[in-house]
Amino acid sequence: MKYHVIGERELVLGFALVGINGTVASTREEAFDAFMRVTGRGNLLAGGVPVEGERAMVLILTEEVSAMLEEEVRDWQMNGEYPLVVEIPGLHGHLAGRKTLTDSIREAIGIHV
Repeated sequence: MKYHVIGERELVLGFALVGINGTVASTREEAFDAFMRVTGRGNLLAGGVPVEGERAMVLILTEEVSAMLEEEVRDWQMNGEYPLVVEIPGLHGHLAGRKTLTDSIREAIGIHV
């Protein structure tokens, strides 16, 4: 299964050490460009549309990148297409006001420990 990460330089380098490709994005334009390329909606400016066999099945976004692309990520997740979009905390931890995956699961099943 292929993965791709979009986030801060240090985080992308860390994922590269375990063989996961990534794109550094520090602005909305860079993040949008990378998102469009990885999801297969890219144009020539975004690096072209990836070949189906090379397309990532899991796209890992930092919370910062996900916040920059909130509308695009929501639309993508609602369509239920691959790649699956997963959010992880950035280098500085969780963004204020965002729920963790554990919090979301606890809320969904109604168990609070």
